[in-house]
Amino acid sequence: MVVHIVMFKFKDENKALNMAEVQSQLEKLEKTIEVLKSIEVGINFNESQRAFDLSLYSTFENEADLKEYVIHEEHLKVVSLIKDVTVESKVVDYIINE
Repeated sequence: MVVHIVMFKFKDENKALNMAEVQSQLEKLEKTIEVLKSIEVGINFNESQRAFDLSLYSTFENEADLKEYVIHEEHLKVVSLIKDVTVESKVVDYIINE
């Protein structure tokens, strides 16, 4: 299984509204992208300077499925929204041996 984690820092303008919208749009992908096994999206409550605002945790059967997800039309629509409302993101992908 492949795990895909992304963390985002949002622009201050309309921050709460934008985070809620991104969360909603990301969660909808589970119903539209077949290779996406699971998705969890959380809005941060930690006020540390090191903290990011929102995180995405998703799983896939394998690396090929993750690659298919990355270029999927519905995912790319959400990516476009995210690019408009964030200032930074970090990603990590790894394999869990089952």
